[in-house]
Amino acid sequence: MAELIRGKVAQVLNAREIAINKGYDDGVTQGMYFDVMSLDSGEIRDPDTGKVLGSIKRTKVRVKVTEVHKKLAVASTYERATVDSSFSLGPYARSLMPASWINKYEIETLRKSDLFFPVDSDGDDSDVKIGDPVVQVIENIVEGSATQNMNQLEG
Repeated sequence: MAELIRGKVAQVLNAREIAINKGYDDGVTQGMYFDVMSLDSGEIRDPDTGKVLGSIKRTKVRVKVTEVHKKLAVASTYERATVDSSFSLGPYARSLMPASWINKYEIETLRKSDLFFPVDSDGDDSDVKIGDPVVQVIENIVEGSATQNMNQLEG
């Protein structure tokens, strides 16, 4: 099996797009998926001995490559969530509203602390930042859901 492509976030372009420091020279193609990983390794220590048992790498967000250049690629969030925009209304008002007005779709952003606001450098650790590691995701479809290739978790 080929080695997974690993790189870093080179620039946060807007609330949904990043540029990564890998491009078609590195084997990146349009439609590839990458996980943006947390820099914090999340070391787990034994509560009795204090020895490090291991570390957990956490994914901040998964992005899909939309544009590829020689030495960089642009990737964007793509997952959507259905949000009940009528939640604050009473049941009678909701019953009178057309269904298309009740539910709306929100596209995931690179900023976890608040949706639909520009990403800046003052965000918390869950926000995507320049220098965050990215790793290619090989997807295997199992019973209609996408799962990561176990090789991604190694190294």
